[in-house]
Amino acid sequence: MKLVLLSGGSGKRLWPLSNDARSKQFLKVLEDENGNLESMVQRVWRQLKKNNLIDDAVIATGKNQVEMIYSQIGEDTPTVSEPERRDTFPAIALATVYLYDLENVSPEEVITILPVDPYVEDRFFERIKDLENVIATSQADLALIGVTPTYPSEKYGYIVPKKQQDKDFYTVDYFKEKPDHELAQALIDQSALWNCGVFAFKLDYMLKVLKEKGLPIQYEALLKQYPILLKNSFDFEVVEKAQHIAAISYDGIWKDLGTWNVLTEEIPNYLVGKGVVDKDTKNTHVINELDIPITLIGINDAIVVASPDGILVSHKEASQKIKSYTHAIEGRPMYEERRWGWYRVLEYKKYPAGNEVLTKRIGINAGKNLSYQVHYKRNEVWTVIKGEGVLVLEDRISHIRVGDVIHIPLASKHAVRATTDMELIEVQTGSELVEEDIYRIVVSWKEIESIIQPNVMSK
Repeated sequence: MKLVLLSGGSGKRLWPLSNDARSKQFLKVLEDENGNLESMVQRVWRQLKKNNLIDDAVIATGKNQVEMIYSQIGEDTPTVSEPERRDTFPAIALATVYLYDLENVSPEEVITILPVDPYVEDRFFERIKDLENVIATSQADLALIGVTPTYPSEKYGYIVPKKQQDKDFYTVDYFKEKPDHELAQALIDQSALWNCGVFAFKLDYMLKVLKEKGLPIQYEALLKQYPILLKNSFDFEVVEKAQHIAAISYDGIWKDLGTWNVLTEEIPNYLVGKGVVDKDTKNTHVINELDIPITLIGINDAIVVASPDGILVSHKEASQKIKSYTHAIEGRPMYEERRWGWYRVLEYKKYPAGNEVLTKRIGINAGKNLSYQVHYKRNEVWTVIKGEGVLVLEDRISHIRVGDVIHIPLASKHAVRATTDMELIEVQTGSELVEEDIYRIVVSWKEIESIIQPNVMSK
């Protein structure tokens, strides 16, 4: 069995920590077994490793999330990158074809799709392993995992079974999306299950679907057609048209940590970051990524979140409304994690004459490097404030350390590698300061060394 983990999301429901570059699964607000902060994707990846599933897993994600994945769970993480966001059907189609065409996975192999961010117990992954046998014994087109409901929720979709065909699985009658309270209770009385977005199929089944739709089953060919694929969900394109669907139940802990009121149920500390929460305050969380303290007194059942992107103050039950307001406060992401480290925007200013100034604080982990790159719309000035490293500027090597100031002129090739953990203050000036104005020549330090003039030291 092969696992495809879907990593997407626009980062609106957990604003201001989440954004287009840092969706909810990357927020380091949970605690691992040793009390260290970890993200949802780090937690799931750890659980997969613990349950011996890691070697068969690949993450399907958008190109803007690849570096975040590399930063959090390693640069050797297998990924299938969408060239642009097109919903779950195109993403799953691309991942399936990747496994078939590039990884030579057998058409008879079972492929299991699951979100990258479920909050579950380890035994959930034992149920995932059971899907392979369900596909074989039921001869179903698809096999799903449903969560045994603990209350009549109006937030989840429901899998409604016809009747129990076998002691090991249900045959699905139909699906009901987000029913009202009364109908939800009636569905539970019919042994309906919450739909947690986990399903399996034989690879050959998906290849047949693609052929029927006139789509290629070669990876490069599908990649070329990707921008014109319809933005439709896998549910719409495949699940609703499947003739035979089986389901198995999971009766353990499962949560969708997609809103602040649910997520904070799994955050044991009421204060994360710099600040003070009054001891008489009840059920209020403060999560602060800024360097200035937050002091909270006498406000119960609230969530206060501060990040470089903004500040949220909300009653917990009302916090899910934030998605309705993010369109009015959209801007460039102010914090991102990359394969080499992180950066935080300190200030951005656009002047009436049209020139722009952007100031960043950049952290580069020891042994990591920025790619050898060039910009055509901006100059940069770097000031080293922590650590030391090696600079390459126009094919010339120099050592840099705390206190050094480096000018990167327009259209100059440059890269830096951190010898120790390193931080820079970068000031960009130019006509348009966007991440798209990065033209990478090579990425790895080994590649950089192979193309620069050897043994040329400027100081």
